[in-house]
Amino acid sequence: MSTAKALNKKKRAVRQNSNVFAIFDQKQISEFKEAFGIFDHNSDNIVDRDDLREMLSSLGQNVSDSYIDAMINEAPGPINFTMFLTLMGEHLSGTDPESEILAAFEAFDMDGNGLILADELRDALMQMGDRFTEKEVDIMFKHAPITPDGYLKYKEFVQMLKHGE
Repeated sequence: MSTAKALNKKKRAVRQNSNVFAIFDQKQISEFKEAFGIFDHNSDNIVDRDDLREMLSSLGQNVSDSYIDAMINEAPGPINFTMFLTLMGEHLSGTDPESEILAAFEAFDMDGNGLILADELRDALMQMGDRFTEKEVDIMFKHAPITPDGYLKYKEFVQMLKHGE
């Protein structure tokens, strides 16, 4: 190949030598596949700007073009399912350390028994700091380990958040 052709040839992104499917178990992959299908409004197996805009609009979010562009630009190429999994893996591994999440819950555990009254936590999430909506809290609590008498087992919950069920 001539030097001119070599200079004009577009550089490829350097690929990591890991299999994104090894990061998650089969159940998690199935859940991500379902989530990907929700994002992919036009069912073309690629999440693009229009898909993201429709998804965020369905959640009541009116976002700017620059916001959508920033989300799309997190991926080095088209967002197919494999890229979606890769991005999810990067974002999940970028969460707070488990010890910090546990410490936040422990602030609500007055008895030190690993339990928090779920209704009190729900109220705090909707009234303090970066406030959650009722719908967001409902989604978060959907699979949370809550005892029959209404207590969240927060250590199990943190385990679910960080490592899956």
